[in-house]
Amino acid sequence: MSFNQGSPSPIQPLSLGNVVSAGLRLYRSHLKEYFLLALKAYVWLIVPFYGWAKFYALAALITRLAFGELVNQPESISSGQRFVNSRLWQFFITMLLIFLLSVGIGIGVAVLFIFSGVLSAVLFGGIGQQGNPATYILFGLLAIVVGIVVIGAIFWLMTRFYLVEVPLAIEDNVDGTSTIGRSWELTKGYVWRILLISLVAFLITIPIQIVVQIISTILQLAFAPLLQQNSVVFNLLFVVLIMILSFASGAFILPFWQAIKAVIYYDLRSRREGLGLKLRDYEI
Repeated sequence: MSFNQGSPSPIQPLSLGNVVSAGLRLYRSHLKEYFLLALKAYVWLIVPFYGWAKFYALAALITRLAFGELVNQPESISSGQRFVNSRLWQFFITMLLIFLLSVGIGIGVAVLFIFSGVLSAVLFGGIGQQGNPATYILFGLLAIVVGIVVIGAIFWLMTRFYLVEVPLAIEDNVDGTSTIGRSWELTKGYVWRILLISLVAFLITIPIQIVVQIISTILQLAFAPLLQQNSVVFNLLFVVLIMILSFASGAFILPFWQAIKAVIYYDLRSRREGLGLKLRDYEI
């Protein structure tokens, strides 16, 4: 699925509300096929490594199909699946690189907190001996500021990698490493906008999560007397039911997030590259 990047965009960049609205309508109008793809993706999670790559590729396939609908170039599921399957191991490379980056970021944060703790202990050991309450208040405020900065930095980095699988599923001449740089390029200057869109999208999914939590609690209460018998059959049945519930709920939510990603991807390309495609009217 290649597109002309040279001609000017026929519409203005979308507002925050329009992005969520378009994603929601895409999700509702293709719920059945997207749900089945997402359910298949979650089942693949059972298989280590290869199955994880399949999950990543199928999730990206939903975004590819949603993007095709957005730009009035719909694609069949079989055609899109052939494309993403041809890049399956590139998806695995992307997933592995993002995992390693996440581990590196986690180590960096841990080192920072350890350094801050040691520094605070040294300073408290010296200055704190004076017993000045203002000193404790100052260091407390400093710790809060450092915590906020670190959390903000983590969210900022996560957002820069928000679209890593999307270019790989849509664009030509992109591989498992260059798609990370492509996400970094597209999201530059739009981090807080993407975070706001994600927050609104998360709020929309809360009712589904509440329903899932209620059903999960009912299952736990229903199986509690049986589980106390330490029966292998009942324990296995309970695990299977919880897994089915988790996969089904995930399959309901995942297509919505991938549709939102498709609209964000379209919007960012329109802003940065003047994506020369007419946006299909989704009542936005």
